[in-house]
Amino acid sequence: MDYIILDIEFNGRKFASELPMEVLEIGAVRLDEQLRVVDEFSCLIRPLYFAKLNSFIKKKTGIPQEGIDRAERFPKVIQAFIDWLSRSDKYMLVTWGGEDMKRIVQDTRLHKLDDTLWLQADYYDLLKGYLRFKQLKNDVSVEAAMLELGIESDGTAHRALEDAKMTAEVFRRVFPSLHFEEAQRYRDVFSNAKERRLVKMAIRTLTMHKKTPTWELVYEKYLKDKIPLDDPRKVEELRQYCEEALAKPVRIGGNVLNGDAAGGGSEDLSADDAGDEE
Repeated sequence: MDYIILDIEFNGRKFASELPMEVLEIGAVRLDEQLRVVDEFSCLIRPLYFAKLNSFIKKKTGIPQEGIDRAERFPKVIQAFIDWLSRSDKYMLVTWGGEDMKRIVQDTRLHKLDDTLWLQADYYDLLKGYLRFKQLKNDVSVEAAMLELGIESDGTAHRALEDAKMTAEVFRRVFPSLHFEEAQRYRDVFSNAKERRLVKMAIRTLTMHKKTPTWELVYEKYLKDKIPLDDPRKVEELRQYCEEALAKPVRIGGNVLNGDAAGGGSEDLSADDAGDEE
């Protein structure tokens, strides 16, 4: 089993736009079973939109405009990356958060390419693993994790390969404490963390007022006319999220206020969703 430590950079924009963000750079490090670095991948990508880098992106990443101008489009680069991945008989992707997989899937679809590989690929979210390891609730950057672990870095943050190298160092340091049964596969998410927390807080509020929370009640009193609900996929996702939360006992301040013990576990609604992608 090889571990592919993956990082991407994308062209975020200072001002809102309906045009999609796109991957600008892919960087990856291959670790073997002994966690030795055995290979690297690094390539810039020329996007369809916003190919002229704004000042914020140039300052943040240090990516030169000339490099983007000379770069290939996403289809050629992603195929080169897939060919590079295939050098491993078996591998697991490792990312810091879920944004990297999301961006690759979205660009794959943008260019009307087959997304099967990415939907079936196992990946481990090292950010969530690190938060569990350190018993933290709020997200941290790779640089902060390195500092906390006492790891020195000679690289430059916000370039894909350098970030992948830093992530690899954190991965190697905390490897014995990671739970790889938590590896996952990409799935489309239509709601955001704030909207899901709103559902959880609605359940808590109803429970505190001694009302039996239901999806219908949560929808009518706490979601309708408060968040965009024109996408039926989002509504269904929030409904499922609500039903899952309702199946668990509600714990507030250490006290269980309601719930079916058969639901298993308890839902601490005072805590945010650590590690959410959005």
